[in-house]
Amino acid sequence: MPDRVHYTVPGLDPDAAGDVITLLQGRLDALNDLALTLKHVHWNVTGPHFIAVHTMLDPQVDGVRAMVDDVAERIAALGGSPVGTPGALVRNRTWDDYSIGRDDAIAHLGALDLVYTGVIGDHRSAIETTDKLDLVTQDLLISQASELEQYQWFVRAHLESSDGRLSSGSAATEREAAQQA
Repeated sequence: MPDRVHYTVPGLDPDAAGDVITLLQGRLDALNDLALTLKHVHWNVTGPHFIAVHTMLDPQVDGVRAMVDDVAERIAALGGSPVGTPGALVRNRTWDDYSIGRDDAIAHLGALDLVYTGVIGDHRSAIETTDKLDLVTQDLLISQASELEQYQWFVRAHLESSDGRLSSGSAATEREAAQQA
């Protein structure tokens, strides 16, 4: 829970604002982590699909970085103090670090699909939570979820067969997804 909120936006209860700030800090951590992971993949893709994947990821990095800024600014508008330091991100996250280093572009996309699944699932959960707390924040999260889902679709297009199956569809871990892709 953040420190006591001394002010917030008009019409929002300070306790509700504190709950939303806590929720948004988790989204801030996840989006910062995703932006770094996307850049890591961008630098470490190899193979015949290198240029397609390498160039596909830069707009995703830029889009996620814009989401980071929007979430941090929403935290501040609600009367909180967004924390964007690497130490706080690592300390607060509930997921493991991205596990694939230099590898084939399609292997990375298999693993990245699982990363997107986690981030989008948590965003959707936050959307449900904000339904009762703050519809303005919910609107922000809905917009971001839509964009994240499009990015995942771009990733999945490389993993999908003509009958709609994902080559990495049965994978439970990034390593499994990379191998199956």
